[in-house]
Amino acid sequence: MSTTTTQSFTITPLRYALGAKISGIDMNRPLTHTQWKQLQAASNQYHVLIFQGQTLSDQSLFDFATYFGDVFIPPADVPVLASDAQGNVPSVVPVSNKQGGHTGNVELHPHIDHLWTPRPSKASFLYAVQVTQDGGQTTWYNLQKAWEALDTKTKKQIAALSLVTYNPFLNEPGEQRPLYRDNNIPTKGKGYVHPLVLTHPESGKSSLYLSADTEVEIPELDNEAGKALIERLRVHTFSAEFAYQHQWQVGDVVWWDNRSTAHARSSFPSEQIRDLRRVSLAGSRPV
Repeated sequence: MSTTTTQSFTITPLRYALGAKISGIDMNRPLTHTQWKQLQAASNQYHVLIFQGQTLSDQSLFDFATYFGDVFIPPADVPVLASDAQGNVPSVVPVSNKQGGHTGNVELHPHIDHLWTPRPSKASFLYAVQVTQDGGQTTWYNLQKAWEALDTKTKKQIAALSLVTYNPFLNEPGEQRPLYRDNNIPTKGKGYVHPLVLTHPESGKSSLYLSADTEVEIPELDNEAGKALIERLRVHTFSAEFAYQHQWQVGDVVWWDNRSTAHARSSFPSEQIRDLRRVSLAGSRPV
């Protein structure tokens, strides 16, 4: 892939299944309409956009992110990362192992943010304030390519299926839940039905739409068949063939499309500080 230079910035595709670096954008400065359109088009094409060398306050990160949509606000009774006791979520979420932050230093397996909500977020911006020397990389997976790589028989089998993802934030600390619903174990909270194969509302392209280790079920299939299918799709989807791993540097901002990617994080030493800020954007009901 070749570098593309617009009137005001440069797009350099990565040599991976997804991702591009954006040079020439200062997120502290207002965007023009032309820049906005070009960045939106780049997001639809590359799914993950990387901006480097930014120096941002929480407010300036919020201001830039909301050029591309309103902030994601879940229902008060559907907890997500950083929800308080009343169900409120800050507009800028500290993803950090510092006091007051969230997610600690453990490995986070491949997942789509807010997939268990009625209207999952459509995209997120993540800004690196402080990074670790060891570990803490984020890996993104191209769910459109994962769909495209399936054989025709499997595509026909799953094209019209639904998926229910149960809310992991309703689980007790350390509680082990099945990765596929067990009819002998009561579920927690309401399960919202979304398509297993999502059609992107802007590009019109199809993506697999599932996470790696949350409790799920396919309503149209019996448990044995559904479990076997999900296990097979997870092995297929979350492989290096469809992945890009990002090594964070201070000042990086990564914008990803939550409708065409999943992401994971490697663990890092607890004595090292990893401090990032996230803004997630409101999405529509998946179809």
